[in-house]
Order: sequence, then structure tokens, then C-alpha cells
Amino acid sequence: MRTPLYATLVAVSAVAIVSGCSSTALAYGDANSIVAAMSPDLWSKVSDDVYAALEPTIHTVRNEKTFTVTYQDPTQAAWNNLRRFRQMFVVGTGDEPWMQPAVKKARTKVDGPGLYKAYDVWARGQQVTLVILSSPDSIDQLRRDLPEINRTLDEQYREWARNRMYMSGMDSALADTLMGTARFSLMLPDVYKHAHQDSIWIFRNDNPDPSELIRQVAVTWKSPIPVGFQPEQILDWRAQLVTHYNEGQVVDLSDAEAGPFKYRGKDAYQIQAIWKNPPDLNWPAAGPFITRAIICPAQDRMYLVDAWLYAPGKEKYEYMIQLQTILDSFRCGTS
Repeated sequence: MRTPLYATLVAVSAVAIVSGCSSTALAYGDANSIVAAMSPDLWSKVSDDVYAALEPTIHTVRNEKTFTVTYQDPTQAAWNNLRRFRQMFVVGTGDEPWMQPAVKKARTKVDGPGLYKAYDVWARGQQVTLVILSSPDSIDQLRRDLPEINRTLDEQYREWARNRMYMSGMDSALADTLMGTARFSLMLPDVYKHAHQDSIWIFRNDNPDPSELIRQVAVTWKSPIPVGFQPEQILDWRAQLVTHYNEGQVVDLSDAEAGPFKYRGKDAYQIQAIWKNPPDLNWPAAGPFITRAIICPAQDRMYLVDAWLYAPGKEKYEYMIQLQTILDSFRCGTS
């Protein structure tokens, strides 16, 4: 195997043997772990293409894969247990006996080659992506479908991450209070704490322990709207905002992504880079941040909306999606 899922797969096999083979069992595995199943001959020809398409990287404090792919031979006896993973990617003509359960449960009728979806095929809570080939060795067709498959899997994962974030509930009461009090709003999960001083609002979730995980969003503004505001001034503004955080931060722009964009029809500028503890602190820490400057002409305000993450030793893609979702919920009111 290419990935370190072997121990998990063995554990799943043992549990499945004990619990039986009922398809009502819950699916196993992480939402960003994909089990790929196809004939060994086909896999030997397309494995590099599959890894390249389905394991793209994002930069947080380092390059991290958004998904992890593990190949399984569906003709082997272990398939009866390993097919219970949450994310399955199965490829074949559809006539193979091991593909038939997924073909029968496809959301739309399988009436020819193409991309199909099925749910709860071998376990509850399971998502199955099917690629039906015109022949067992239709390599070019599979390669053409891989970008769309990646988009589909990423959309599913993003939806899962958003739903997981709001499991505690959406704090709509806070959003209404913010709009009435400060003339902006954010849709935050109920577990976020908040505090404010004048025009600085800070929202923080440091559950279960701030030494393990911190997600924080802050909002402030300038009025009237500054004229000729430049990107480097956004970072200076953020540095002033950071003085209100629990710990200081400096920025590392070596792999920064930045540029203007339209946010709900409003002029905006985004910078994504890395924050680090200042050198004078006696413990090292770092993480990604996203900061946005958004102009709201109706209020004659320019807002700074800043989000940052501290998640040492953890995969960060899920948490970055959560922070992006909160940033995207920002609204500014009328005059």
C-alpha cells in the first residue's frame, strides 16, 4: 500500500468479522481518505494519474494533501470488509460482480459510460463515486473524468466540513445582535466565544484545548473609506489588530497568496499566508491566516476580517474550509 492506512484496514477487518456483513453497519475511515477499487491491470496503468488528480496539495504551514488515496483489489477476499470505507472510488464496466451493488444503488440510472454517484452501498454514511467504462481498458476515458471526480469529491468534503462545523448550531442570535449593534454580521457556530472593544470584535473557538486547536476570527473597520489603500497597508492594519490578540504574531509571506476580488459585488482584497510567534516568545507556534479588506460603500467603511488557525500536528484542510465559510458569511449593513 502507498498510504499508512494498513493498521486501520486491519482493525476494520477485525471489527467487520465480529459484527457480520450487514450493510446497515456504519462506514469507517476519515472523510478525506479515499479507497480506490478497480482491476489490478487497470490500476497499474492509471495509478500515477489517480494520485496526481485526487491528492492535490494546499499550502498551510507546509504542503498538505487534501485527500489520501489507498488502492484495494476488489477481487481479493479482504474486499468484503474493506469496501465499508466512507469514501469509495470504484472503476469498471459495471458488469463486474463486485460493482453490481453500487450500480444498483446509483442515484441515476446507469445507462452507459460516465460518472455516477451512489450512497450507503456497503455501509451507512458511505459515498461511492462510480466511473463506468466502455471497456475494461478505457484508460483515456478515466483520465478525462479525473478532474471532475476531484471536484465532486472536494465539494462533498467541503459540505461535510461545513456541516460538522455547525453541528453545535448556528448562532443566528449573535448574527442579528452584531448587525443591530455593529452593522455587520457573521454566521458563527454556537461554540464560539466573543468579545469586543470599540470597533474591534474577536470571535474564538479554542475547544477542546488551546494548546491543541484554536480557530479565531476578528473584525474591525475604518471610516471614512481610506483613499488609495495599498496591500502592504492591509498587513500593517492587521499588525495593529494583532495587538488585541492573546499572543503576538508576525507574518511570513514567503508562500503568500494575495490579490483583489469581488465579494458579493464589493471591492475586496485577500491575503493568505503564515503567522508565527514573535522571536522573543519562548515557544514556537505557527499557522495559516486569511485576512480580507472589504469595502462597504453604503456604510462608508472598509472592513478588515481576519481569520487564523493554530492546529499543531493536525491536518488543516478541514479547519481552513471552516474559516473560509465563516469569512464568506460576512455581511455589512446599510448606512
